[in-house]
Amino acid sequence: MVDRTGIEGVFDFTLTWTPDTIADRSPDANGPSIFTAIQEQLGLKLVSAKGPVEILIIDHVERPSEN
Repeated sequence: MVDRTGIEGVFDFTLTWTPDTIADRSPDANGPSIFTAIQEQLGLKLVSAKGPVEILIIDHVERPSEN
């Protein structure tokens, strides 16, 4: 995720949603999705976009020798 809100600081909030993995089996499956909850409860919108990302490539691994 890339934060493009421009909002600075540390925040503590509670978000309520129905996870997709239990939505079909839960009696409380009428709750919002994570995307709807973020928009309705926090006033933020998740937008899918492509952009640069950092990657780490490990090309060799060895066990450490015993001392």
